[in-house]
Amino acid sequence: MTAEFWLSEHQWAAIEPLLPRNQPGPERDDNRRISSGIVYVPKVGCRWQDCLAVYGPATTIYNRFRRWAMRGVWRRIFEALAQASPGEAQFLDNSTAKAHRSAAGGKGGSRSRLLAARAEGATRRSTHSQMLKDASSPFC
Repeated sequence: MTAEFWLSEHQWAAIEPLLPRNQPGPERDDNRRISSGIVYVPKVGCRWQDCLAVYGPATTIYNRFRRWAMRGVWRRIFEALAQASPGEAQFLDNSTAKAHRSAAGGKGGSRSRLLAARAEGATRRSTHSQMLKDASSPFC
């Protein structure tokens, strides 16, 4: 798997003031470790459950990301990270998947066009019916 990712001192100094404080509940895990794990997941393109164990439990990492994302904390954090490293390219995930231009549609195209072609007596693309005719021929 990919090497670990850790926020640098400079990056951490930029985002630490943006993190929520005085949250109810049990004592929070190390925010720097969890935040590094959250940035690691989209950076390498893995699933939350495949996050490296050095960042802590995958459920903690995901839950923290989700809670902070709903509050808009991550938008501010990523903006701060981009400003903390001016001149550097900022990439999180560069994966793409090409799909055919009609991949989202159904098979066969427009139904009205198919019906019109059959009404005009157009030749069928399938040879199934022709094969059935030949199979019942008295010449076999």
